[in-house]
Amino acid sequence: MPVPPTPLHPPDARQGPGPMPGALIDAIDPAVNRLVARTLPGNRRASGVGFGTELAQLRPYEPGDDVRHIDAAGSARTGTLHVRVHVPERALTTWLLLDLSPSMAFGSARRLKADVAEGVALTFARIGLRRAGSVGVVGFGAPDGPRVLPPRGSKPGLIALRKLLAQGVVSDGHGDQNGLSTALGRALRLATQPGLLVVISDFRAGHDWVRPMGALHLRHAVIAVEVSDPLELELPALGRLALVDPESGALVQVNSSSRAIRKRFAAIESERRAAVAVELRRLGVRHIKLSTDHDWLNQLGRQIG
Repeated sequence: MPVPPTPLHPPDARQGPGPMPGALIDAIDPAVNRLVARTLPGNRRASGVGFGTELAQLRPYEPGDDVRHIDAAGSARTGTLHVRVHVPERALTTWLLLDLSPSMAFGSARRLKADVAEGVALTFARIGLRRAGSVGVVGFGAPDGPRVLPPRGSKPGLIALRKLLAQGVVSDGHGDQNGLSTALGRALRLATQPGLLVVISDFRAGHDWVRPMGALHLRHAVIAVEVSDPLELELPALGRLALVDPESGALVQVNSSSRAIRKRFAAIESERRAAVAVELRRLGVRHIKLSTDHDWLNQLGRQIG
């Protein structure tokens, strides 16, 4: 008998991503396109001619041609009007690898990590759907495996993503520590054509994701968006605390008044984040760091450029 999928639950303190001005998303769009053009391997030109940025040929002007495509230099050189014919840009498929694990429901500042992840996913989806593109999603973190939304264009792609985001994240104690590596492996099989992959996660799992991330980067442009919260970096002095690991459900009791414990906590977290940064830099993957206590869209715009 098939096992029913692990239910997702919207976190109680959910705030949503907040304002997402179209002008800011428009400003991010060119930077994403430059990153894709710079990092995608091979020749991505589509067959034929059409609208694009790369010149295919100059040919004599014919009645009905768009006058905006008249080439002044070519026309002056030949003495007759010539128009520019361009190679069309191939429609790009964007894959969003979205962390739905229980740890994403944490947040102590403006919003939860899941709220920031939601905004990032919507931003890249809107950019990815432009120029006849399509967006696919691999949601990971549940013990029964990734949730896959096949690539869709225009409005259906955005609607499918919004429905998944509305379901929330996995409940505490039911996370999958290998979710990220499993999702990357699934994306490696699904994304057969070169495209853009955006991994949105807190990267709090182990490092078994490194090899599949590297394999994906050989074929695709990959952006890793790491979402964190200030209380994950330093343990506040609040006396004795009973803490629950959201992924495993394990209970840990700690005396946060101890300076030595707080110092050790901060050191371990600093080492963990540094290790993530080192691995991504070694792979050549663009690493974006966002925090729940900042304007995440401005942070994204500054770092993606």
